[in-house]
Amino acid sequence: MEFYKWLSKLFFFILIFTACNEKKPVQNFYNANNVIDPKTTTNENFNGNFRNIKFDEAGLPDSLIENISTYILQSPDFIMELHYIINGDPYLYKLVDKMNSLDSGYVPGDLAELGNSAYRVTRQGLTLRAAAADSLENMAAAALADGVTLTAASAFRTYEYQEEVYNRNVREMGQQAADRESARPGHSQHQLGVALDFFPIDDAFAETAASGWLEKNASRFGWSLSYPQGYEDITGYRWESWHYRYTGPELARFIDKYFNGIQQYALMFIHAWKSAE
Repeated sequence: MEFYKWLSKLFFFILIFTACNEKKPVQNFYNANNVIDPKTTTNENFNGNFRNIKFDEAGLPDSLIENISTYILQSPDFIMELHYIINGDPYLYKLVDKMNSLDSGYVPGDLAELGNSAYRVTRQGLTLRAAAADSLENMAAAALADGVTLTAASAFRTYEYQEEVYNRNVREMGQQAADRESARPGHSQHQLGVALDFFPIDDAFAETAASGWLEKNASRFGWSLSYPQGYEDITGYRWESWHYRYTGPELARFIDKYFNGIQQYALMFIHAWKSAE
């Protein structure tokens, strides 16, 4: 019964959406300066995607589907922001979780080594993609100005290194416990080169000044908490207050504005949207 109720709501939104857009011309989203122009933005380019998204397979809750449908129908900002994001670096919004993996040989081509500067590192050899490393520097400088020091403890991991981490956790805590807090090789955000674990890598981090500062400020520098408290059924992992992912400022704002700050929801939606193209 719930399924049919949900299905009827979805068809209703599709019919309204199609009717609202059938006479709108297809236009360019950008002006002469290659900047998104609200005056020329239409929903026409997104009709097919919306009709083709298999929401029942995307894993998004009904309430969020309804909200998204409203945004698409009524908010040109949503369309502009989504368009800008999906036409940017695909690895910033790539869904990597328990169901979606990276190739074993994937290594970002622009890794930069982290070093003690405005932030601290727990060991040498930590790397992030260049944009994430630059953002970390800026974010750490802002935190330091507020009297807070950020410390990086774990960053990019190869497939092979993640395999070692996962197997060690299985040996030490058992399969079930390991799967709640350790990604299988190929399924770790760390392999993207945009995920960072802050020190200390345990629940004590939530009580630190660094954690409190990041909760309030990380998104404006393009960082998003990957595994928030109370969302293990959605993310697949228990709360990790120390694990942040660099998504870029645009996607970080998109996550906060339309998905209640839940990174996984936004990435699942974008994944479903791209799959429908």
